[in-house]
Amino acid sequence: MTKTKIGIIGGSGIYDIEGMTDAEWIGVETPWGPPSDQILTGSLDGLEMAFLPRHGRGHVFTPSTVPYRANIDALKRLGVTDVISISACGSFREQMAPGDFVIVDQFIDRTFAREKSFFGTGCVAHVSVAHPTCARLSTACLNAARQAGITVHDGGTYLAMEGPQFSTLAESRMYREHWGADVIGMTNMPEAKLAREAELCYASVAMVTDYDSWHPDHGEVDVTQIIATLMGNADNGRAMVRRLPALLAAERAPCPAGCDHALDHAILTAPDRRDPLLLARLDAVAGRVLGRPA
Repeated sequence: MTKTKIGIIGGSGIYDIEGMTDAEWIGVETPWGPPSDQILTGSLDGLEMAFLPRHGRGHVFTPSTVPYRANIDALKRLGVTDVISISACGSFREQMAPGDFVIVDQFIDRTFAREKSFFGTGCVAHVSVAHPTCARLSTACLNAARQAGITVHDGGTYLAMEGPQFSTLAESRMYREHWGADVIGMTNMPEAKLAREAELCYASVAMVTDYDSWHPDHGEVDVTQIIATLMGNADNGRAMVRRLPALLAAERAPCPAGCDHALDHAILTAPDRRDPLLLARLDAVAGRVLGRPA
C-alpha cells in the first residue's frame, strides 16, 4: 500500500483550493527550473494534497511557457501519487455545453513549441500513452463532479493546440468533423505525457467555457464570455475537489493500469552509456528504476 497524496493542477480561473488544513505555500526547487508558482500543501478532510496553479497566481504564464517539466517534477518530489488536471476548454459537441465538465480519456497533441519529455540524449526512454489517463482516478473525479451537482460527461478526446490564439474556423471544423475531437485546450500536453514518464496517475477534468468557433449560433470565441463562464466553472471545480477525499482512500494499492510502473521497460540506453548529468536530473521522476532515491 502507498500513502495517497493528491496533486491538483489548477487551470484558468483556479488559483487556490479552499478548506485545506495546515495550508502553506512552499517553494520547490527542481532540476528543470522553478515550477509555475509555489505549491499550496496541506490536507483536505484527512487526505494529503498539493495544489499548483498552472499559470501562476495572477495568470503570468502562457500555455506555451508553462514550465511543464518543473511542475510535474515538483509534485513528484513532494510525494504526490495522483495528479488531477483541471483546465478550461472549448467544446466541439452541442451536448457538451459551457459550464459542463468533461472527464477526458484521450488526447490529440498538436503542440510543437514545448519540451515534451524528461528523457533525451544520454538516457532514452519510450513510455506508452495509448491510454493517457488513469481510469481509477478519472472515475473518482466523475463521481465527485456528479455529487457536486455538475453536468459531467464521462469520456472525451481533448485536442491540445499550441495557442495562444484560438482556432480558425477551418481548424475548428476539421478538429470536430474529421478528427473526432470533443474538446479543445492548450495545456494538457505535454503535461499528461510527463506525468506518465514520472509514473504518476493522471486524470484530466476539462471545464467547458465556449463552443470554439465552429458553432453557427455562437460565432467566434470571445474572451469576455469565457471569463464570465470561468468564474462559475472555478467554483464548481473547487466543489468537485472538496468531494474527492471521500472517494479516495488515504492509502491505495498499486495502480491497476500500471501508471506507477510506466518505466519498467521504457529505458533503452545501456547503463554504461547513460549520461550522469541527465541521470542526476531524473532523480525524482525516474529514481525508482534508476536506483536513485525519489
